[in-house]
Amino acid sequence: MNESTTEWKAVVTDDDQPKLPVRIGSALVIGVILWLGGYLGINAVLLPAKVVVLDAANKTNIIAVLATSGMIVATFANIIFGAASDLTRSRWGRRTPWIVVGSVASALSLVVVMKATSVAVLVVSWCVYQFFLNAIVAPLIAVLADRVAPRHRGTLTAFYAFGSAIGQYGGQLVAAQFLDKVDLGFIVLIVATLLSGPVAAVLLREPSSLNMPKQEFTKDMILSHFSLPVHGARDYYLALFGKFMMQSACYAVSGYQLYILTDYMNQDSASTSRYVSIVSMCMMVSALVVSLIAGPISDKIGRRKPPVIVASMLIAIGVFVPFVSNEPWTIVVYAVIAGIGVGAYNSVDQALNVEVLPDPATAAKDLGILNLANTGGQILGPVIAAMVINAVGYHLIFPIAAIIAIIGAVLIGLIRSVK
Repeated sequence: MNESTTEWKAVVTDDDQPKLPVRIGSALVIGVILWLGGYLGINAVLLPAKVVVLDAANKTNIIAVLATSGMIVATFANIIFGAASDLTRSRWGRRTPWIVVGSVASALSLVVVMKATSVAVLVVSWCVYQFFLNAIVAPLIAVLADRVAPRHRGTLTAFYAFGSAIGQYGGQLVAAQFLDKVDLGFIVLIVATLLSGPVAAVLLREPSSLNMPKQEFTKDMILSHFSLPVHGARDYYLALFGKFMMQSACYAVSGYQLYILTDYMNQDSASTSRYVSIVSMCMMVSALVVSLIAGPISDKIGRRKPPVIVASMLIAIGVFVPFVSNEPWTIVVYAVIAGIGVGAYNSVDQALNVEVLPDPATAAKDLGILNLANTGGQILGPVIAAMVINAVGYHLIFPIAAIIAIIGAVLIGLIRSVK
């Protein structure tokens, strides 16, 4: 299926799509910038700042509760929305209805998060937000499997990684400007979240899926679409847990960067805001530059694993650096090295994920489960960090994160079906 085709097709071959689908790439870039920028700007910067206002004495434990509860909700949401979009027959296609509804519901949920005056309300509204956010995430990433030919997947994954880098670090950079006006920062990122689905949908111009074969509602259909893959899924799970380890390593550090700067590196409010901006900018620039290179190279050489393994090792080196000293220069060095690793990883990772899918018919659900490695890592990383901080202090977060990243590299290396 090329970009001008209006007929729905289950798979896209290289012959169907001789030219790079630039418009689809643009939809992926803009969509992920808006939803991920909103999510990580709030999760990494504004949410910790709000927690301090609500209960400063228990801030690390509250962040861990938010992370854990969010992970549980996201686990079910990825499966539910991924499977629902795989089965959707509509004039707007399979993915479009869900990414639009998800963006509106996520934005409304964030309004409640912003207005929360107690920890209980904060936790509940954050879980509701995590649920609806995955109505955007799983269907949008499935576009790589639905509408991109194998010859272009590395390059389109680089598009997605490019947008991810801007969203991930740009969102934090924007949020850092509002540490003294937290509610205003929330409003800016809520608007970004609200726009993510509609803007991506307009650019995607997804063909109608009304001619897609209708699934009979049977036990086998339910098991196929609403459960974890079982058959031929060895490499799928290696990719899942490899990604999970890498993301956990990253977010063990970045999820607590605000507290690392204030409590480990002893920076005041003004200096903390400045270093959060510097770190976000360094990681964003590093990731952007590398993401534009690694994906096309992966397509050219026809290999996915080597760039991912090298990227994981760079992340391991980067997260270890602040262990050397509690001077703030170390977190800047971490940002540069880890940013290069994240850029290389993200620019190839989704192409690898598509190629280890057990069944193309359940692409959104299975890619949604793989995305749990991102969500789960963003959640488990801070949980591990909280345990370490409470037990021995901040300094051991960094070598532990490095070990986790190395484990991720080993798991990716064990994949057999992808070069």
